[in-house]
Order: sequence, then C-alpha cells, then structure tokens
Amino acid sequence: MKRTVFLGTYTKGESKGIYSCRFDDATGALTDLRLAAETPSPSFLALHPNGKFLYAVNETDNYGGETSGAVTAYRIADGEGGVLKKLNTVSSHGAHPCHLVLTPGAKTVIIANYTGSTVATIEIKADGSLGRTLNRIEHKGSSLLKPRQADPHPHAVNLDPANRFVFISDLGMDQIVRYELEENGRLSKSPGSTRVDPGTGPRHFAFHPGANFGYVLNEITRTITAFRYNAASGELTGIQTISTVPEGWARGSTAEIFIHPNGRFLYSSNRGHDSIACFNIHQGCGKLSLIEIEKTGGRTPRNFNLDPSGRWIIAANQSSGDLQVFSLNQKTGALEPTAAHLEIPAPVCVVFL
Repeated sequence: MKRTVFLGTYTKGESKGIYSCRFDDATGALTDLRLAAETPSPSFLALHPNGKFLYAVNETDNYGGETSGAVTAYRIADGEGGVLKKLNTVSSHGAHPCHLVLTPGAKTVIIANYTGSTVATIEIKADGSLGRTLNRIEHKGSSLLKPRQADPHPHAVNLDPANRFVFISDLGMDQIVRYELEENGRLSKSPGSTRVDPGTGPRHFAFHPGANFGYVLNEITRTITAFRYNAASGELTGIQTISTVPEGWARGSTAEIFIHPNGRFLYSSNRGHDSIACFNIHQGCGKLSLIEIEKTGGRTPRNFNLDPSGRWIIAANQSSGDLQVFSLNQKTGALEPTAAHLEIPAPVCVVFL
C-alpha cells in the first residue's frame, strides 16, 4: 500500500515549506517528493484525526509585527497527491513555536513556544480552521545552565493516555509541567510539576500505551528518565535515568522519543552522534535496557516516525538533507537500514497520512 507522508522543514536554506512524498509499505520505498505548501519554517506538524486537515507551527519570531511565531491550518486536497490548501494562520502567542498537539475530538490545538516561554491553546473550528485563543500561559523560572536555562523553554506537549492531563516538557526550567484538560479544551490555571535533575533539559516526552509509565528525553545530558505514572493524580515518580549514547560520548544532544504501539520498544534520536537508540521496555517495572544504537546514515537526525503498519521507521536527517528508512525487527526491536532514501532540504518532522 502506498501512503502519503508530510514533511516539516526549516526554511532558512533551500526549503520552501511543507513537502510530501509517497511511501510504499511493502518495500519501504520513498518516491514523488513535492512541495505541499509554501510556508516559513513549519518545523512540527500534527494531523487531524479525520485525516482531512493538517496543522503546522511556523517556528519564527515575527508574526503580524509582534515577537511571535504562528500556527497554520491546512485542508488536505482530495486526489491531488499530498497537496495542502491553506485555511488560515494565527499567532502562536510566543516566539519560535516548536511543538503542537490536538486535543481529543480535535477541539483545540495546544502549542509550545520555545523562546516565548508560553503555552497557547487555540480553538479548532468545524471547517478545520483555527479560531479563538483559549489559553496563553506564561511559564516562569530557570535552572542550572546559564544562559541556556536562564528562561523557560516549553518544548513539547503531551496528553496522558486518559486525555485528562496535559504535560509540557520545559527545557529551561528542568520541569515537566502538568495541567488539567477541561471539557472545552482549555488548560487549568493551577499546574503541578515534576522536576528532573538540574541541567538535564527535558525536551520531548512519551507515555507508555499501558498508561503506567512515562519517559522524558533529556536534550542536554543525552539521557532518558523513566517515570512511574499515577493516572489518578497525574504524578510522575522517577525510576531510572539511562544514556542514549555510547559510554564516553560527550557531544551533541537528543531530539525525538517514540514508543512502539506494542509497548515493548522505545526509540530516541541523537544529534551529533547521528543515531537512533533502541531500548527494550520491561513490562513489569517500566525500566529500559539498551538493544542497540543505530546510525541514521545522515547528519542531525530530528523527528522520526513509525509507519502505520508498524514495520518501518523514517528518520529525518536535518543537516544532511535526507530521509532514511529502517526496517524494524518485530521480535527484537532492532533497526536495519534499507536502501530507501530521499533527499529533501532540512527535514525535521515526519507525519503519515
């Protein structure tokens, strides 16, 4: 079966915006690259659950004359092979938005603004376009490493499996900030938080599908911290921290974390080491053990994603400007590079339609 894949990029160089290509889940081949929509630095994408709309952050610091980025809504054109039709663009209410997620029923979109120190919640209308702003919450705080952690840096938005709590990984504060999700799609105003070790820089987060465990990827220290999760209270309790790079490696940073839907395997990407670390998840306790660290065949791997069949992973190598396809061993969780490869300028996000 051939599927459409949408690709977010940075547009400081040759890229023009969001691209699309075709993926063959029988062979892993990537073909038919095209520009889907011209837009500035659409670094992270989110698909509407009905498959008809796509949303992109515009990771900039100037929108409408304000120090802010933006969010753009698109309709996925029928029968046009990965073409996007713009619906509208609104302010993200903070500079350099870097991550977004849709709430259940696609009522709202929640955005993390990295240098804006803010989290915003924006209404999604019935026609897929973006409407009113429901929340603009400013984080306040800092952590150990100055100047990098002198200010808050919200970096990712995650809902728990029950869709009751929203977790914001804040790299600048060394905290995972927790909000309650209200029925109207707004975030509660009284957050809780979980601290990680000073100077670790929590970047992205993933919940185990069994809802008992959560995992934060620490950008600065190139580690993953595993937590036991209390679904009733939303509390996270640390149980392990494990490296994502080989012993003795002290350069670079992490980027993305992903758990296979079977709940047995976890993957994370390493910039600098240019690899994906593969882990077993021990089902009883939630702790991780390393399977392997597989090179991505390019430079600066950012986001990567599993195809809907669960057999392939596509990694986006930002600095070398290419996508690399890996086959996934269903028994061991190990990755095997394939011959499938596609050149694209500055790719940073992979979304399957």
